[in-house]
Amino acid sequence: MNERTTAELENLRGLIDGVDQQLIHLLRKRLDLVAQVGAVKHGAGLPIYAPQREAAMLSKRRDEAQKMNVSPQLIEDILRRLMRESYLNEKDIGFKQVNPNLGRVVIVGGSGKLGGLFSQMLTLSGYQVNIIDKDDWAKADDIFDEAGLVLVTVPIGITCDLIKDKLTTLPARCILADLTSIKGKPLAAMLAAHKGPVVGFHPMFGPDVGSLAKQVVVVCHGRQSEEYQWLLEQIQIWGARIVEAEAERHDKAMQLVQAMRHFSSFVYGLNLYKEGADIESLLQFSSPIYRLELAMVGRLFAQSPDLYADIIFAQKESMQAIGDYLDNYSQALSLLQTGDREAFVLQFKEVAQWFGDFAPQFQRESRVMLQSVNDMRTD
Repeated sequence: MNERTTAELENLRGLIDGVDQQLIHLLRKRLDLVAQVGAVKHGAGLPIYAPQREAAMLSKRRDEAQKMNVSPQLIEDILRRLMRESYLNEKDIGFKQVNPNLGRVVIVGGSGKLGGLFSQMLTLSGYQVNIIDKDDWAKADDIFDEAGLVLVTVPIGITCDLIKDKLTTLPARCILADLTSIKGKPLAAMLAAHKGPVVGFHPMFGPDVGSLAKQVVVVCHGRQSEEYQWLLEQIQIWGARIVEAEAERHDKAMQLVQAMRHFSSFVYGLNLYKEGADIESLLQFSSPIYRLELAMVGRLFAQSPDLYADIIFAQKESMQAIGDYLDNYSQALSLLQTGDREAFVLQFKEVAQWFGDFAPQFQRESRVMLQSVNDMRTD
């Protein structure tokens, strides 16, 4: 490289560095403005996530980028990343307290990770939160005295027995709720144990989320729903989306969404282990889609085995869904074993037709996720 080329590159790189510095200052300014928006939302009790505003803003920025010959997808990717950061910062401001006359909140199992997350969110909303765990039952009467909300978040295997044995003398107007991933049996146990308001929740996320913005919380109504409408509003203010469902419908869906999916990931990881797979080598040769798949399997084994055992073993009906999966896998394997390529293609087309418009939608969504995976690669 000659001196003239070197000098020209250095000059251009210096200009790029200057633009990068301007971008940092603009990002700081944007975060400060978002903090002001958060303060206004806090005062007005507005949710931190406004889907219509977000969609309109992204559409407008994409159009503006297109007119300037800038990739609309690039701008959307940048803005979405900024919004995730903004939601994290907005949470630190706190949230409006919807029901200041509630009394104390008691979280049974609050020392666990999910209980800790809800304890944090309720505390940020100004509620007095008390935690009761397995060594605290001697002082339970004092803790439950004047409780306005009791939230049960203990392992699924002991949830119903705990409700039946420990939660039969709550104050009459106290709301009894749970956070377990199945709803039928816990909801029935709460309705039998407590004559007051009852509601079942299933947070469709793990305790490691930085913000509840865009997260889903399933609600299964129990009794006296008017008494806990404020709680649904409070959860929405945190940014979550409420999905109402009957307990039976929810549990049937969880057989596929959770039990079968987690069991499949477990078997995938088990097979890699028994094959003695070299994970570093797999990563070196993996495309972004396989890296993402491997990451999802690895994520399972980074968490509590007892938690996933509880989820998978919680419903006996899950065995039917998992058994059906095994049968379908075996039938598909037989196509490979017999070399029936034509039958494979036919079934592939049949499933693709069943997916319908969801297939291209998922392709678009996964393309964005795969780009993020590719950007994070360091090897």
